[in-house]
Amino acid sequence: MNDGSTSVELADSLRALVSRLSPGDRLPSSRELIKKYRVGPATVARAIAALAAEGAVVTRPGSGTFAAQRLRDTVGSSDTDTDWQTVALTDRAVDTHLIADPLGPPPAGTITMDGGYVHRSLQPTGALSAALARAARRPDVWDRAPAGGLTALRTVFARIVGGSVAPQDVLVTAGGQSALSIAFRAIAGPGSPVLVESPTYPRALAAARAAGLRPVPVPLDADGLRPDLLADAFAMTGARLLYCQPTFQNPTGTVLAPERRRQVLDVARASGAFVLEDDFARHLGHGGTVPRPLIADDRDGTVVHVTSLTKPAAPSLRIGALVARGPVMERMRAVRLVDDFFVTRPLQEAALEVLSSPTWERHLRSLGTALRERCAVLAAAVTQEIPDATLAGMPTGGLQLWIRLPPGVDDTVLTSAARQRGVAVSAGSRYFATEPPAAHLRIGFAATADHTELTEGARRLGTALTDLDPKDGPGGGTGLGSQKSTAPPRRARQHETTLHDQ
Repeated sequence: MNDGSTSVELADSLRALVSRLSPGDRLPSSRELIKKYRVGPATVARAIAALAAEGAVVTRPGSGTFAAQRLRDTVGSSDTDTDWQTVALTDRAVDTHLIADPLGPPPAGTITMDGGYVHRSLQPTGALSAALARAARRPDVWDRAPAGGLTALRTVFARIVGGSVAPQDVLVTAGGQSALSIAFRAIAGPGSPVLVESPTYPRALAAARAAGLRPVPVPLDADGLRPDLLADAFAMTGARLLYCQPTFQNPTGTVLAPERRRQVLDVARASGAFVLEDDFARHLGHGGTVPRPLIADDRDGTVVHVTSLTKPAAPSLRIGALVARGPVMERMRAVRLVDDFFVTRPLQEAALEVLSSPTWERHLRSLGTALRERCAVLAAAVTQEIPDATLAGMPTGGLQLWIRLPPGVDDTVLTSAARQRGVAVSAGSRYFATEPPAAHLRIGFAATADHTELTEGARRLGTALTDLDPKDGPGGGTGLGSQKSTAPPRRARQHETTLHDQ
């Protein structure tokens, strides 16, 4: 090693040496290292300090430097017997199969059309950074925050929700997912049924099941949740909780029709049940009118409202809110107090800075325009590339399209084939609490870099579908296209497309 060698290079060499030593073996002295690697004393000192910080070596003043006991020899060893934990943990497993990616992380170059957040180019990163910097300069930023959240932030959330909601009706949470988890555990006891839209948000299903609840599906149509079937479900199950997304529902994008909004509340009230309204997409409209949340017209304390800043801003702005009136709010405050005491104050202060800035409204307007354009580009591309698919309505808000696949196509098989083609989409079966009535895909248009990626992603998806063996699907084939279809490419077929708005 020459005179220009760095401590990093020396540390790498010593790391390799340590790997060949046994715990307790002595490393060469500093003088020996200086001579062997032709470096200065400071370089040796920095390299030894780096290895000591990693726990690879132990230094003993006056004695030298020695190889440390390897981590694998003390923690996580294959000799460790943890079988006893199976008995101790009993049967309270947390089911994550609907939210875990069975295909693993996508390889580099994959076009991401299965994400639930907006691309970095659509995030207000400048405004977020400036807000965080301003928040950090406040003298009380590291003080304890109130368990319910900063009063000023709760006031802003109350104003966003509207109606007669007051700051004391708001509980600040660490994002929407945390809010759902708190609400499910606070409202219904383990073993209870919870009514859910079908299809619905997989992470809500996971949170409900983690709380010990039993999701019971209630079908949707083009106007949202069906009140007639909702009444039947309440009567048959005795459920005391409905989870729904009335505005830009995930995954279908539907908006609960005006006449049904009151009907849903009336049915729930008559059943003595709560409505957990997930209003995650309030700031994801594509430029049109966004309906008032259900809670704004709730006169009886039936609605527990969930909102979040994460989707329209950035994944790490983990700030949301629960809004409710009556004893249910006290129950949720108690759950949050036990869970994590309060949401970190710097993030609350930063969120307050963001919401109080005029740049926030400008961001929402530009985001709505960008989402509308992306939605149109993707819909046109899917029409061209997968003409045998059916689009379940053109959404006026949200981040995705909901596609019904041609008969005989398995959504999980197609999802895997698409990943091999370099595009990631979501299998529709993940969004159903029970057996899906047909095969669907959820295709996102917000997480890609630009319109070109959207078009290319649709092309790759169409190619993956064309390449599937006709036998692939439920009960046939090998699961992936072991041989190509003999049918002509779908994009070249001369017939009227079935992809349409409805």
